[in-house]
Amino acid sequence: MEERKTLYSAIQPTNNLTIGNLIGAIKNWLNLQNDYDCYFAIANMHAITVRQVPAELRQKTLSMLALYLACGIDPEKCVLYVQSHVPAHAELCWVLNTFTYVGEMERMTQFKDKSLRHAENINMGLMDYPVLMAADILLYQTDVVPVGLDQRQHVEIARDVAQRFNNAFTPTFKVPEALYMKVGAKINDLQDPSKKMSKSAENPNGSIFLTDDRDTVIRKFKRAVTDSGSEIKYDPENKAGVSNLLSIYSAFTGKSVLEAEADFAGKGYGDFKLAVGEAVADRLTPIQNEQSKLLADKAYLEGVLRSGAERAAKTANKTLAKVYKKIGFYQL
Repeated sequence: MEERKTLYSAIQPTNNLTIGNLIGAIKNWLNLQNDYDCYFAIANMHAITVRQVPAELRQKTLSMLALYLACGIDPEKCVLYVQSHVPAHAELCWVLNTFTYVGEMERMTQFKDKSLRHAENINMGLMDYPVLMAADILLYQTDVVPVGLDQRQHVEIARDVAQRFNNAFTPTFKVPEALYMKVGAKINDLQDPSKKMSKSAENPNGSIFLTDDRDTVIRKFKRAVTDSGSEIKYDPENKAGVSNLLSIYSAFTGKSVLEAEADFAGKGYGDFKLAVGEAVADRLTPIQNEQSKLLADKAYLEGVLRSGAERAAKTANKTLAKVYKKIGFYQL
């Protein structure tokens, strides 16, 4: 029997997750957990590169765990844990810093973007973010990392650093591959379809958050930008708004884009936007109900995190011990 490959993915517990995160990451995780040895992290160490309210960060960490579980992530099938519960992440990051060049970090798109958005707080964590991400990935001898196209740079840096370390010593890290998810890899902003839907968008009407109630979801879709003309056709170049809504409808109904086009042949934009909103709301309501139920059982959630941290640490500490030996750290 072929050995299962290891997969790593993480999401920060900041702001509200959007339907883009649900379709681009969590929905894929449901399938991936059956096919790979998966490590899914709540990346709270990455979160503090931007100032957080401590009590809110703690609350959002548990909320995110409850959301994962409500969506169907199974802690028996994967390792589900909080990043800061495994100190090896920070320890390996420090070592990998010595194999990463300043110029590489300065060229990272995310560093440039975040520096513009948080000009008053351009800290070293913002610049060092990709090295911590490399440590996240390499600690678990990861084979594949599911990413959208906008995260490609981070996997490339992880590969470069792994190869640099392996060449300096002997093969220590697996060199990870990016796994590009085809369906729903990019859901765009409802108010500006040229941009990806974001947890931190300036205009909240452009994003559908997983915590939005039914009325809010419908209202936001009714206000979604469409295009001139009246044809409901998938054409991202000329009809970005309509194409984005068709992608969302397709992702939430399981229909192909062609089937979605057929559903709305001869119908107006008003009916179309309402139908997309209802399809999304129908999917979110049961998830929200289950999340609320789980949040009421803190002991269960902490048990999941404790088990996940122990399992993650077991693998991570093996890798870290190898690294420390290679670089010459005296170990007791």
